[in-house]
Amino acid sequence: MKAQKTKNLWLINFALGFVGRKQFRKVYKASKNCKKVTGSTLRSILEYAKDSEWGKAHNFDQILAASTDEELYSLWQKNVPPADYEDFRPFVERHKNGEENILFPGKPKMYATTSGTTNAPKWIPITNEYYDNVYSKMTNLWLYTFMMHRKDCLAGPAVSIVGKAIEGYAPDGTVYGSVSGVTRRDIPDFIKPIHSAPADVFDITDYTARYYTIMRIAIEQDIHIVITANPSTIVEMQNNVNEFFDSYCDDIEHGTLNKNLDIPAEIRAKLMPCFKSNPERAKELRQLKAMHETILPKHYWPNMRILTTWKCGNTKKYMEKFTESFPEKMLYQEFSYFASECRTGLVLNGGNDTVLFPHMHYFEFIEESELESENPAFKQVYELEVGKRYSVFITTYAGLYRYNMNDLVEVTGFYNTIPTIQFVQKINGIISMTGEKLHERQFIEAVSLAEKETGIFTKFYVGFADIENSVYQIYYEFADQNISEDEVIKFNSTVDKKLKEVNCEYEQKRDSLRIKEAVPHVLIKDSFETFKQNCLKLGFRDGQFKLNLLMQDEKRHSMFKELIKK
Repeated sequence: MKAQKTKNLWLINFALGFVGRKQFRKVYKASKNCKKVTGSTLRSILEYAKDSEWGKAHNFDQILAASTDEELYSLWQKNVPPADYEDFRPFVERHKNGEENILFPGKPKMYATTSGTTNAPKWIPITNEYYDNVYSKMTNLWLYTFMMHRKDCLAGPAVSIVGKAIEGYAPDGTVYGSVSGVTRRDIPDFIKPIHSAPADVFDITDYTARYYTIMRIAIEQDIHIVITANPSTIVEMQNNVNEFFDSYCDDIEHGTLNKNLDIPAEIRAKLMPCFKSNPERAKELRQLKAMHETILPKHYWPNMRILTTWKCGNTKKYMEKFTESFPEKMLYQEFSYFASECRTGLVLNGGNDTVLFPHMHYFEFIEESELESENPAFKQVYELEVGKRYSVFITTYAGLYRYNMNDLVEVTGFYNTIPTIQFVQKINGIISMTGEKLHERQFIEAVSLAEKETGIFTKFYVGFADIENSVYQIYYEFADQNISEDEVIKFNSTVDKKLKEVNCEYEQKRDSLRIKEAVPHVLIKDSFETFKQNCLKLGFRDGQFKLNLLMQDEKRHSMFKELIKK
């Protein structure tokens, strides 16, 4: 492949270096005295929101009168209770219907929609203050970190998978959609040339057609960076390559876009200027296919410098499917711990540890051992200890105050005085039918131990609590599709045994017959991919697609029942 140079690369490197270094210096300064910054951030948020209805109702003015940070935290906890989204929903609804100054000054710039604990989705407000002073600045720093670790990473195009910027409108006309899509849309003009495809591709609603279009454009280019939050998206993209590779080559040769794809005419019209006949690249791709039994990204993108996706928590199971697929010298960087509600910080060292940003958000934590306590002690960010796990509560410039993220994180170290963390699991990934308190990570560990002991390996698995029958229903897709029934029974019994070893409460409930031995089910080939596609057809967004491996969820359970191998 001939090396492709990004247009105006010198300008991108210069400008991004300038704005990125500026934000990096702010993080570094904050890291020198995390304790001082924490108090200043809380005061700043309180000052910003004190005249809102929420601020007045929760005595923000009185809290601000505190003479010390310790008094500030005490008054804060006394006046503002911890909250879940449902506590904020009535106030968000008022904003959606046009009211101002409810949770924060004025009205939001937009809403990010995401799934919640009820049937109704969460509408997360994004204020101008939050977007301008958190999202935009963090995006510049994030891209700058790529340059820090791979200086030539911007020399070629980037594949960036984001959501649709605008999906609809609230009753008052405020847009809702994907923050990642809006962030991409609003990046400075000097950065835009790095994108391999125009944003119009994300308006394609059919996911097969969307993946095809993204990859048909990208596989023609000398991609240097791939950015997508969810590693399962990488799997889907590779599946698309495997299925449609010959069609890509034909399209690239003739400068076309497969006419059989479900792409609206108006989007096709916008995309067609991207395509020109390129028989030389089509020939290269066909030669690669002739040389390799399975063609992989390391073959068609040999100059890739960075892949960034989530690597922690449940995503480890999915990323195992492509760990050998990319160039050996490529940096595989954790996407960083964040959600629609809050982008808590960034990975700065090129590894897996997120550096929290206490100069942009106010954080509180509950230690894992106190999660079931009626009056847990809330800790400040500077009080965290390495090796311990905590539940995260955030307060932002976007109207979330002492908001429970329902996430368990582990402190892995420090960036000067700021803790670094890794996401472990959703706290609602803990299942307890009759007091066993089985953790999702224990379930994952049990399956892994069973694989080592039996020599039988899975490609995918998921477990559901069947409360009515006091049993766990476990669904396995085995690497060997011809596995015998006896081997399935053996493997499942070993998983059950390992669950007893990793969880004493489970052992007690099993021995007392309050929980029966887990029931195994064998899934069809590519079960996870089929399940995901079924979810997307039901309206789930790809970038927000999440799946716990241990659940109490009858809707998802019923979907897996339909994927049992006959």
